[in-house]
Amino acid sequence: MANTEPKARIDLRLPVAQKELFERAAMLGGYRNLTDFILASLQKNAERVVEEKNTMVLTDNDAKIFFEALSNPPAPTAYALEAVKLFNDYLAAEE
Repeated sequence: MANTEPKARIDLRLPVAQKELFERAAMLGGYRNLTDFILASLQKNAERVVEEKNTMVLTDNDAKIFFEALSNPPAPTAYALEAVKLFNDYLAAEE
């Protein structure tokens, strides 16, 4: 089955030496061509960056405080209750 996903382009301007390095790496890495090497490298790096930014690292004390707050949440303040009321009123008006 053919891939019917829309395609996009990325055009790069880079020093000749850098392109030659990428071409050599693609060849040594066993990639079919420079495009396959660049796509694989970008994909791997993009996934790593997104994963790093989506991961929260807490100290043991931070984790303890966080899970304590989840397990025993404080009662909502008057301000929070008013905010919920206003939000619900807004949603009702939208219907």
